[in-house]
Amino acid sequence: MPSTHDNPAPPRADPRAALLRDPNFRWLTSGSALTMLGDQFTLIALPWLVLQMTGDTLVLGTVLALMSVPRALFILIGGALVDRYSPKEVLMLTKYVNLVLLGLLSGLVLTGALTLWMVYALSLAIGLATAFSIPAGTSLMPHVVPRAQLQAANGISLGLRQLTMFLGPLLAGLLIVLFGDGSAGNASATGIGIAFALDALSFGVSAWTLAKVRTLVAAAPAATAAAPQAVLASVAQGLAHFWRDRELRTCFLYWSAIALFIMGPIHIAVPVLASSTPTLGAAAFGTMLGAHGAGTLAGMVASGMFPRLRVGSLGLTILVFDAIIGLLFIPMGMINAVWQGAALMLAIGLLGGFMQVRVFTWIQQRVPPMLIGRAMGLFMFIFMGLAPISAAVTGWLMKSITLTQLFAASGGTLVVLVALAFVLTPLRQVTDAPAAAR
Repeated sequence: MPSTHDNPAPPRADPRAALLRDPNFRWLTSGSALTMLGDQFTLIALPWLVLQMTGDTLVLGTVLALMSVPRALFILIGGALVDRYSPKEVLMLTKYVNLVLLGLLSGLVLTGALTLWMVYALSLAIGLATAFSIPAGTSLMPHVVPRAQLQAANGISLGLRQLTMFLGPLLAGLLIVLFGDGSAGNASATGIGIAFALDALSFGVSAWTLAKVRTLVAAAPAATAAAPQAVLASVAQGLAHFWRDRELRTCFLYWSAIALFIMGPIHIAVPVLASSTPTLGAAAFGTMLGAHGAGTLAGMVASGMFPRLRVGSLGLTILVFDAIIGLLFIPMGMINAVWQGAALMLAIGLLGGFMQVRVFTWIQQRVPPMLIGRAMGLFMFIFMGLAPISAAVTGWLMKSITLTQLFAASGGTLVVLVALAFVLTPLRQVTDAPAAAR
């Protein structure tokens, strides 16, 4: 009888190597990475532009709210349209729209013709476009790679996203410092205008790369009836499905609370902290956001190296990590040096990034393929629709409380939410282990 050593089992193929040989995956990820890098320039430039124009945190909160309101109102409809038609077609259209909007914003800044009402109008339009681009972009991957390679594909894609979150803010902060941010000591806002122009260019180039992507042959999304109310009916159908799924319902409600109580202060308080502290500034703001991106990337790498590392279960690990993040967030308002803010943001990003790939893939694998657009629309609505609304409330709160009090209250609230979720909800029992009954 031949021994097993005579016929060794073939080594398991690395799914990442197979993905990198796939031209569709390469076109998709390269274009997405370029767009995400460009978005980081706008993420830095827009709040800095508003603060330099007005110096008013309430105005900054209003601008972010104008971006969030149409996103919150239409992102679920965007997810339904993605499921009904094609994520590629929806995403392509939004790229052209963003190219025009950001190009216009750049031109107005560079010519000095920008007024506050124009900032409001363009912010509203950009928010409306993202209501459709977000569910389209997050739903496209299952249409490009086989389901068995989805976790590896998400790992690479989200890893690239975090790399752009590390490089983008650093480059944007340096660009604004070198070419001007419109401050009193440097009246030129050329740096901010160039930042918007580079973001617009990224949308143009990524539209070209997206055109080269060929999606997998699958069941037609239009399997749902094309009745006049099909889109709204499909939104309701998706929400009903997610509500009936006990684990999905628990996670979505918990993440909604997190977005409302913790994400707003990050969007508002961190740039205000950088602009109001004499020892910080635009470059420090970029450095802190870059540190958060670097930490998240490192967390994703660690998650890939130790895919089964958990504190009991997926849900319990989420709670433990969020409690630590809350404790790290409390001292943010007391920093007076760049390295202090960067260290805290690095640690927060490391903990958050560790679980992102697994959670992202868990949702995509848990829901039926015909509901992926709506599932990702709801998931992104929570973090990109509710969070800016929280930012608007934060801008109002900062009229009556200090930065130190705001950071302490936000971090403490997160710890309390974790404790309540542990005691009152089944979140700690949520698992990402394969379930035969599902």
